[in-house]
Amino acid sequence: MSELQAALPDSQTSAVPRHLAIIMDGNHRWAKARHLPGPAGHRAGTKNVRPIAEACADLGVEYLTLFALSTENLDRPKREVDLLLDLMRRFLNDNVDELNERGVRLRIIGERGRFAAELQMLMRRAEQLTKDNNRLHLTIAANYGGRWDITQAVRRLAGMIAEGRADPEAIDEEMLAQYLSIGALPAPDLCIRTGGDHRISNFLLWDLAYTELYFTDAFWPEFDQVKLAQAFECFARRQRRFGRRT
Repeated sequence: MSELQAALPDSQTSAVPRHLAIIMDGNHRWAKARHLPGPAGHRAGTKNVRPIAEACADLGVEYLTLFALSTENLDRPKREVDLLLDLMRRFLNDNVDELNERGVRLRIIGERGRFAAELQMLMRRAEQLTKDNNRLHLTIAANYGGRWDITQAVRRLAGMIAEGRADPEAIDEEMLAQYLSIGALPAPDLCIRTGGDHRISNFLLWDLAYTELYFTDAFWPEFDQVKLAQAFECFARRQRRFGRRT
């Protein structure tokens, strides 16, 4: 039995979310609180991805979506952006083969045009290598924004209408959702944000419409299996009515 399974009451181990989304926040503040340079926090945050993903897979989470890099993050100082992109490059170089062996399917969502050709190649390689896996569907949002996501979906539909391949009267929520970045996946059941802030920061704006939100003061590098269990315990007590009465 894993540490996470042991931390959950027996009655709640079956109440884990099918699709978990995480806004991984607080790397820099974690480092500052320990009198470390900012890059140390980002490195620690990157190292925390795999143990949390493995814990989710062990418990039966089917889909895990991580907010790694927002469109706004790319407006940070160049030195910090270069570090973040280098960490992403190293993650793809060092972890994809093992993730593949563990049955994890990896997807990267977001606008890739601002990434170097090498990084884009590594993303394509990871997706191609793991495309047949189904133990855990791991999605990493990089240079991603919810407003961008909705805009690109609307743009694609508008192009189809202009070409006569779509009837505007036939467009409904289900059809639009198919053109969003995670349109083929079920909507997240639970979204966790670490780092103490209580907002979703332009993450999966459409998809989080009825997602349960959980906020923790723990910074991402210190968000471990026990804290994940606490989030799942809270989720298990929620009543999900989706606007209806129980």
